[in-house]
Amino acid sequence: MGEFHMIPLKINNYNHMKNSFQLLILFVALFFVACGPSDEEKARVKLNQAKILLAKQDTTAALRKLDSIPKLFPEAIYTSNAAKNLITEISFAELQNKEALLDSVKVQIKELEKSFVKEKTEFDRYTQYIHKRQTFKRAWDRSYIQVHLDERGDLYLSSNYHGKDWLNHYGLRVYDSGESAKTDSIPLNTVDNHHSDFMEARWEKVTYRNGKDNGVIEFIANNVDRRLKAVFLGKKYYYIILETYDKEAVRDALALSKAIKRAKKLEAEVKALQTKLKI
Repeated sequence: MGEFHMIPLKINNYNHMKNSFQLLILFVALFFVACGPSDEEKARVKLNQAKILLAKQDTTAALRKLDSIPKLFPEAIYTSNAAKNLITEISFAELQNKEALLDSVKVQIKELEKSFVKEKTEFDRYTQYIHKRQTFKRAWDRSYIQVHLDERGDLYLSSNYHGKDWLNHYGLRVYDSGESAKTDSIPLNTVDNHHSDFMEARWEKVTYRNGKDNGVIEFIANNVDRRLKAVFLGKKYYYIILETYDKEAVRDALALSKAIKRAKKLEAEVKALQTKLKI
């Protein structure tokens, strides 16, 4: 009978040891968790990483790091506040920088505007910039390439033919010494391919909107000093040599277009920063 009662005793001892061992493992795990890095310590690592990025002038990445600190480590009160203060400092510096850039671009616009006449007729939704060398009085009776620009910075090109015979042209190629740029084709009898006549004179105006100049604007603007030629492409071909003032008009309009668009972008960024900083 004595041997029979020894078996459950061993089982009870085994279960007790097993439970004790499990409790020990749990205690050790809790100990290591408790002794791991706190939210403040982990947040400080992120803060230091952001400062390193700032030193490398990678502001965008630094701001992402700083913005993530309160979300990732909600208990890191002190470091979160430090991150918010640093974000505010960065935003103020960025605002001042963008305001200075905007002032500089506005000066550039005023200087470029001197070459243009501003006009807004009853048919215009936006104010138009007309280059002083390409006004109607200076250009109505000649064949030339015209540049068009409005107050939004929207820029496009047109080819204007004046002669005795119809060309029925639909495109334009500008070239010199093996280099060239060619517009897209604008079909006849469409709103951007206009024909008119008076007495024995024929006028054709083909307009290349929404990028259909296909790089011709940039090609002319980048080669003002070259003897550029143009061929009006149609049922008949018509060749001209680009006048210096027409090339300069394209160059000036492209520069003004870029300046206007940059100013508008900077104005939006300044406004967003002012809203963020509650100025």
